[in-house]
Amino acid sequence: MTDLVIRALDDSDAHFFDTLPDPLDTRTAHRLTTWRPEWQRLALRDGRVVARAAWWGGPDDTEPLTLAAFDLIEGEEEAAAELLRGAPWRVGAELNLPTGWRDNPELRSAAEARFTALRAVGYELLVERFLYRWTPECGLPERPGRLVFAPEPDDNVFFDALRRIHSVTLDAHAQQAIREGGTDRAAQEEIDFFRWCPSPREWWQVARTPEGDLAGIHIPAHNPAGPCIGFIGVVPEQRGHGYALDLLAECTHYLAEHGAEFISAATDQGNFPMAAHFAKAGFPVVRERLNFHVVA
Repeated sequence: MTDLVIRALDDSDAHFFDTLPDPLDTRTAHRLTTWRPEWQRLALRDGRVVARAAWWGGPDDTEPLTLAAFDLIEGEEEAAAELLRGAPWRVGAELNLPTGWRDNPELRSAAEARFTALRAVGYELLVERFLYRWTPECGLPERPGRLVFAPEPDDNVFFDALRRIHSVTLDAHAQQAIREGGTDRAAQEEIDFFRWCPSPREWWQVARTPEGDLAGIHIPAHNPAGPCIGFIGVVPEQRGHGYALDLLAECTHYLAEHGAEFISAATDQGNFPMAAHFAKAGFPVVRERLNFHVVA
C-alpha cells in the first residue's frame, strides 16, 4: 500500500474536498453550513482522496467547536484515524445520518467504518439524537392556552430555572456537564450557548401558570444555520401536565411569527416524552445525529 499523504486545504483547492463519494449524504445534512477551508483536511493515496474531515464553528469563532463532517472509503479506517490524529483540534464530533440507516446494509457499513476510526483515536458515543425540520407545510401546532408567556430580562431567573430543570434532565449533554461540574455548570453552558447564538436575548421567555407559578422556559433561537427550537424545559414540580408541548407550540409560533421559513430542532432518542411532543406538534424527523465525545 502506498504512503498516506495528509494535507490541509486553502481557498484555492477547497473544491477538492467534494471529490470523495458520500453514501451517507452528509453534504445534504450540512446544506446550510459554510465550511472554512483551513478547517478541512484530506488523506490521500496516489492522489486519490481516501478520507476527509471538516470542523465547524460559528462565524466569529477562532477555533472549531465540533468535528462536523467525516468520511472515508471502504477499508481506509486507519487512514481516517491518522487524519484525525494529526489534526490540531480535539473537540466533540457529530455525525448526521439518514433516518433508518441501520436497516440499510450499505449505509450501516459506511457509518460503522466512521465509528471505528473515531474510536481508534479516543472518541466514544455520547448520545443518539433525532433531528427535526418544521416547515409551514407541517402546520402550526395548536396553542393549548394553559400558560402565560412573557420575556424575562434577568439571566438569574433563567439560570435558576435551568438548574432546577437539569436536576432531573434526560438530556445526555446536560448529564455530562453535571458529572463534570454539577447543575451550575450545566445551566451556565446553556446560558453561554444562547448568548453565543445571533438571535436576540429578548426572545427568551418564561412560562407561568395562571396562578403565577413558574412552569418552565422556552428559548426561540437562531443558530448560524437558521431558526431553531433552542430550549424547552419544565421545572420539576410542574411535570406530569404535558407542559412541554405548550412550550414547544409557543416556541414554534414565536419563530414563525418572526419570519421563520423552517425551524430546526433536536432531542435525544432516549427522551421519549420530548420525542412524543415533537411528533404531536408536527415536527418530522429528517436525520439522526450521533454525538461522540473525546475520552482519551
